[in-house]
Amino acid sequence: MEKPAEFSVRSAAESPDVQLVGDWTASSLGDAPARLAAALRGQSDLAIDIREVRRLDTAGAYGLIRAIGAGFDPAQVKGRPESLRLLQLVAAAVHAAPVAPVVSKGFRELTVRIGKGVMNLGHEFLDTMAFLGHLLVAAARSSVFLVTNPRRIRWAAIFSLAERAGLDAIPIVAVTSFFIGAVVGLLGANMLRQFGAEVFAVELIGIAVLREFNIIITAILLAGRSASSFAAELGSMKMNQEIDAMKVMGVDPFEALVLPRFIALLATIPLLTFVATLAGLFGGMIVVWTVLDLGPAFFLQRIVDNVGATHFWIGMSKAPVMAAVIAGIGCRQGLEVGGDVESLGRRVTAAVVHAIFAIIMIDAAFALLYMHLNI
Repeated sequence: MEKPAEFSVRSAAESPDVQLVGDWTASSLGDAPARLAAALRGQSDLAIDIREVRRLDTAGAYGLIRAIGAGFDPAQVKGRPESLRLLQLVAAAVHAAPVAPVVSKGFRELTVRIGKGVMNLGHEFLDTMAFLGHLLVAAARSSVFLVTNPRRIRWAAIFSLAERAGLDAIPIVAVTSFFIGAVVGLLGANMLRQFGAEVFAVELIGIAVLREFNIIITAILLAGRSASSFAAELGSMKMNQEIDAMKVMGVDPFEALVLPRFIALLATIPLLTFVATLAGLFGGMIVVWTVLDLGPAFFLQRIVDNVGATHFWIGMSKAPVMAAVIAGIGCRQGLEVGGDVESLGRRVTAAVVHAIFAIIMIDAAFALLYMHLNI
């Protein structure tokens, strides 16, 4: 049970003696420092005894120092070694002169920011390589378990994540792709009508949807849904020290948390891309039917004859790469969360931004590759 902070002052001919008793802590301090300051007003050369103090924290030490004032001298205090050390630390902090921050301006500030950016980029690259290596080790270990001990694989987590991150996204992917296909068809019909080539809007819709927009729309929507979700989930677990507890129990977080998210996204993104393809073609077909009066049979026949399946497989070939990038960025940003909510917000935002940027860059790289291969 805590005892309130109290003191007694005994005046002598030479100097007053101050004896402190009780608990000089934040919860039991009360108005003791103010009463002590009033009792010692105008006094100097004080002898202070804190040996009877049961507990002393920084709040109590600061209250004692403020009550005594500028004449406080740790050498005149009698107490236990740990109490004296605490008083010395608090007194040094109280009397420390504030250090004015150095504000760099002009060209020097520019070079400092560039240098920090380069260093951060290097650290990000090293952390990404470490994350990739750990993930590959976990994947190889799980591949062995798939043959030797299939029950070791976390099938429940994989199916649950596949439903939540993939199948639940079918409505939004279908609706978005439908309107994208409709917009492409409307723009193509209006532009090609000037040249009397409205019929080629079918080929424009087919190539655009089958080759690019199906996977791009799917990947961007998954970057907003799944990458942010993965980062938030793993980040909250990191903040609550659940991941540290898993490591203490001998459970690899990559095997238990990261790998199921990779497998779930790799399994579901081809299905979502196929749904986006059908919805985009349907949207374009509706526009061609209503604006150009070209029926669905004519639309589908021109898609089969003039577009073909090559463009569809080109779009589908990008799906596994997009899934790996989205899952990797989301999980990595989640594992980098610190101990505060601000860090969680920054990492979730970074997961979405980095994933969308990586999607655009990867699609551009695929476009250059297929152009070089003349596909």
